[in-house]
Amino acid sequence: MDLIHAQQGEYLVVTVNAAHINASAVLEFKDWMNAIDESNSKKLLNFKQVEFFDSSGLGAVVSFMKHLGKGRKMDLSALTPTVENVSRLTRMDSIFSIYSTLEQAVSVQQVTGYRIEQ
Repeated sequence: MDLIHAQQGEYLVVTVNAAHINASAVLEFKDWMNAIDESNSKKLLNFKQVEFFDSSGLGAVVSFMKHLGKGRKMDLSALTPTVENVSRLTRMDSIFSIYSTLEQAVSVQQVTGYRIEQ
């Protein structure tokens, strides 16, 4: 699985460059996410390219959020229609802040008082 991370303001943005987060990719996804957990930054998962997301993928995301612990936040952005549908059906939208685009997430962060470095 190809994951890219970059600091953007208060967020550590993790872009998932894969079409699927499913049972065959979930172990690699978990390992990679745990490897980048050294940062105290808020995490933002960018799902712009993810077209399919099954229950094992959902479990991996929720597991990672729990692994972050209290006081650490993870948000989601750029959900494709299929992933957005799964998020509504599973009530992920009540657990995570979900933004239409990466730019929207960063802009909301800026409005709420976080300094965004260009």
